[in-house]
Amino acid sequence: MSASPFEPTDPPDNSGMRKGLTSYGDQGFSLFLRKAFIKGAGFTDAALDRPVIGIANTGSAYNPCHGNAPQLIEAVKRGVMLAGGLPMDFPTISVHESFAAPTSMYLRNLMSMDTEEMVRAQPMDAVVLIGGCDKTVPAQLMGAASANIPSIQLITGSMLTGSHRGERVGACTDCRRYWGKYRAEEVDAEEIAEVNDQLVASVGTCSVMGTASTMACIAEALGMTMPGGASPPAVTADRIRIAEQTGAQAVQMARDGLTIDKVLTPDAFENAMRVLLAIGGSTNGIVHLTAIAGRMGLEIDLAALDRMGRETPVLLDLKPSGQHYMEDFHHAGGMATLLRELKPLLKLDAMTVTGRTLGEEIERSGPGFKQDVVRSARNPIYPQGGIAVLRGNLAPGGAIIKQSAADPKLMEHEGRAVVFENIEDLVTRIDRDDLDVTAEDILVLKNIGPKGAPGMPEAGYIPIPRKLARAGVKDIVRISDGRMSGTAFGTIVLHVTPESAIGGPLAYVQNGDRIRLSVTNREIALLVSDQELARRAAASPVIEPTAARGYKKLFLQSVTQADQGVDFDFLRAPKTMGKVPR
Repeated sequence: MSASPFEPTDPPDNSGMRKGLTSYGDQGFSLFLRKAFIKGAGFTDAALDRPVIGIANTGSAYNPCHGNAPQLIEAVKRGVMLAGGLPMDFPTISVHESFAAPTSMYLRNLMSMDTEEMVRAQPMDAVVLIGGCDKTVPAQLMGAASANIPSIQLITGSMLTGSHRGERVGACTDCRRYWGKYRAEEVDAEEIAEVNDQLVASVGTCSVMGTASTMACIAEALGMTMPGGASPPAVTADRIRIAEQTGAQAVQMARDGLTIDKVLTPDAFENAMRVLLAIGGSTNGIVHLTAIAGRMGLEIDLAALDRMGRETPVLLDLKPSGQHYMEDFHHAGGMATLLRELKPLLKLDAMTVTGRTLGEEIERSGPGFKQDVVRSARNPIYPQGGIAVLRGNLAPGGAIIKQSAADPKLMEHEGRAVVFENIEDLVTRIDRDDLDVTAEDILVLKNIGPKGAPGMPEAGYIPIPRKLARAGVKDIVRISDGRMSGTAFGTIVLHVTPESAIGGPLAYVQNGDRIRLSVTNREIALLVSDQELARRAAASPVIEPTAARGYKKLFLQSVTQADQGVDFDFLRAPKTMGKVPR
């Protein structure tokens, strides 16, 4: 009598359909039942004996950034089957920046939990993570880091650019630029409606160096995508070919046992930080990198990041720091062109999902060609990294400024604080003609940090008060404990830590206080004595926000501050292995 295919094997086989069997108290029956049900979908035993490759499907009618997900899934499946694997796509949460209330960041950790637990719960030997919109790639990398199986990221890709009255436009730096013109009454209602039709010319992520493009570049720098995986636009054949290659590589990773911890090493995070600085990337990239690193037991050293920034110039000429768009970056050779220029500053022995090192991949990409999107180190867009880390009595735990997108005249500035206590206060007063504000003042917005909002929304891009916008003011110093979109620009201090909602010094700033910003000295200082701040704290003690039930209660109880990635404390690795960069 032949052996049953459902009985335990010697040695034990924990791959394919045998992986993570449902608990019925009888493993043979568990496998028997699983195969019976999957055969109801028409699968044969020959198919079920192959390596199983999960494909996280984040397609959603609410997420146009992932509008090409059906085509990508089909291409991934083709690659998996050509390589001898069995593709199994499954749905997870999909989060879009413009459709999630109160902010997509509020749901990033939930998406990471969904990704982690579905990867753990379902039998797969490797997983392809399809994401693109701002919070989806970090959520997937966070979840996969915790699940620690062979994992590979597939970026959905950027949108194409549009054209408005002969001018090339793309989301979302141009969204903010035109909205600023509308608020300043430089364009009328008819034109703002007209440009609204052109800013997003196809499905895909923002076409500038916003958070989505930043995370795409960071994912490739981490070694988590196929070479060239960051830059192809969403609707191109290049993007579909990358998807097919991703599926095939996932099978190889399953066979080789190339788990994510072998890729997400300290050297990989250091490379990602270099790239973040060199592309003039979104300030949100720091928060997300910190969260991903935290899942691996690593802490991002902000002081070391700032030191790296002083020796890492901005080389990528993309909006908002430069002039081009993501499709131009792709035509210029994409990340290979950038990495080739950054090579002396990179950790070349870092492993990638191909099983080769980053240095080997750079060599395989060839010598490059003449182009004008990635500058040389001798002719940078900006002489230092795009992001600077500030400290001072207003931000003991640090704050961030995107110096490459700021007004040089305002980066050494002292002014009078004009304070808004929360988003509602901002909305009520920012456009009033009797608002006591001048272009020399500093706008301060409180209670938009991780707990204060909650979710740390992108309201840190405080609009220019209408009375100043009408007078031609294009920038003003702004400070908050929130975030801003990577597509935004201006002299804006963000991520002030600790936040005001938990009693950080920002909570006690009053109208008329003097504040000093010195990017040169990396300082953000409230020119008020410690004694006066203590008096204010005693007179108006902060009551931290709470919730009665549900996800909001979990969020407020568990969320960390910006310097720990705004992750949930219980999702971080139980042991800290060290800091990066080392």
